[in-house]
Amino acid sequence: MDATADDLVPDADLDALTFEGLDLSGRDASGARFLECELTGCRADGLRLDHARLLDTTWTAVQAGDVRAPGSAWRDVTLTDVRLGALGTSAAEVVRLRVVGGKVDYLDLRGATVDGLHLERVTLGDLDLSGATVRKLVVVDCDVRRLDTSDARLRDVDLRGARLTGGVDGVGGLAGATISGDQLLDLAPLLAAHLGLRVC
Repeated sequence: MDATADDLVPDADLDALTFEGLDLSGRDASGARFLECELTGCRADGLRLDHARLLDTTWTAVQAGDVRAPGSAWRDVTLTDVRLGALGTSAAEVVRLRVVGGKVDYLDLRGATVDGLHLERVTLGDLDLSGATVRKLVVVDCDVRRLDTSDARLRDVDLRGARLTGGVDGVGGLAGATISGDQLLDLAPLLAAHLGLRVC
């Protein structure tokens, strides 16, 4: 069923709706539930999804400077070829989220609980996992300008497909991650500093 921008209101119950080519900028859908919804070719600057629940939902070619979704829940969601300045999902619950293609300047997962995140062919400015609990994260063929794992708890995290062009903050939080030999060499100075090693 085709939807309109006016369907996005706080605590809305949205089932099997298609948002196509709409300007959703500034809309407040805090607390809303999206079930089997599709957002395609929409503009979404300043869209608010605080504590919203997105289930079996897809975003395709969505563009936004800033989407705010603290405390939200994402389950079986796919984002394809999105271009987002910031996706603010701090303290979110993320289960089986796929992000394929496109660009996200700041993916904010601070303090989030993640169980299944697949990043593929995405250009990421900042991937912020500080304070997050992350299980089953796979990165495939992605540019990551900066990765922050400060106080993160990682398990089954595969970062070998990440080109870490700007380094890692909170390198001690990488425990539990799998990296490549080349990445280890790049990270050696940070690891040495973290451990207090003197290299002569």
